[in-house]
Amino acid sequence: MADIYEKLRTRLDDLATGFPSTEDKMEIRILKKLFTEDEAEFFLELSPLPESPADTAKRLGLDPDQTATQMERMAKKGLLFRSRKNDSVKYAAVPFIVGIYEFQVDKLNKEIAHDMNEYFEKSLGRTLQSFKTPVMRTIPILKDLVVKWPIAPYEDVLKILEQHEIIAIAPCICRTLMKMVDKGCDKPIETCFMFGSHAHYYVENGMGRYIDLAEAKKIIKRNEEAGLVMQPFNSQRMGGMCSCCGDCCGMLRSLKMQPNPAKAVQSNYYARVNPEECIGCETCLDRCQMEAIEVVGEKAVIDLGRCIGCGLCVTTCPTGAMQLIKKPEDQQYEPPKIGAETYIRIAMERHKDMMPKN
Repeated sequence: MADIYEKLRTRLDDLATGFPSTEDKMEIRILKKLFTEDEAEFFLELSPLPESPADTAKRLGLDPDQTATQMERMAKKGLLFRSRKNDSVKYAAVPFIVGIYEFQVDKLNKEIAHDMNEYFEKSLGRTLQSFKTPVMRTIPILKDLVVKWPIAPYEDVLKILEQHEIIAIAPCICRTLMKMVDKGCDKPIETCFMFGSHAHYYVENGMGRYIDLAEAKKIIKRNEEAGLVMQPFNSQRMGGMCSCCGDCCGMLRSLKMQPNPAKAVQSNYYARVNPEECIGCETCLDRCQMEAIEVVGEKAVIDLGRCIGCGLCVTTCPTGAMQLIKKPEDQQYEPPKIGAETYIRIAMERHKDMMPKN
């Protein structure tokens, strides 16, 4: 099975966000650290749609008990997603991002963290947010920033929290990894929200803890003070919402590599500065995670091609010179209804088939 890991790489590359190859095959080194050969071979046959072990065993002609044991073992390793409903349990193959990479947050060591960061910088980062349909979307961190306009529930951070009964909080995989390679920032670590079945998966696997709505709102406030960008998964019904920084987080680092980050992220807002009220204090320069602002002639100037509409520059502007503006209706973006549709759209844009060959 000498080429099983190359087959696995190809399979992961078919799954939505992709898993590109490199000349020195560092992605194969990563896969060998995550998957045994048996797990790699088994992953090739699995569907991205949730499937019970019994149905998987029947489809592949395998022993049901052994199949159930292997699927659960791989789910505990963060190689499959697991969802439970009443007495039934189903498993699904997931992309490297969002999926396997994030599920390693409690398993990282310096060696694999170094390999993953190098792989991101050499290859993965340039492709991650380069599709018409983004993986994650930036939304204003506070609804009050855009009170002049109606705001959809899927763009209201507090509304997103309030519509979920089950919430978990987990460490940011990106800041965790970057600290291991001595490139981390000093922003908070425990910042990533999970909802519903994703919350259960994180808690069951020891990667997160359940929180109530009150604590979730406190964390949001802390995130805003720390200058973190709110990025929910790009769907109206979402399983998670990240709190990102431009120094560590893969999605924002990938956006920085794009020629037009504002277009790539599909944000419905942009920042605008009133030069008459701007005093050139440069507070907004430190807050902007996309390096979209510079001070020229003691006045802030915004590069709208880089502005992703997070609103962090607005919340701390001492004179109120910064405002968050809603884009015209013909430029508004409506996310897919569910996450599966997001992944399907990305796969179609990349001309990939997400389903296994069997």
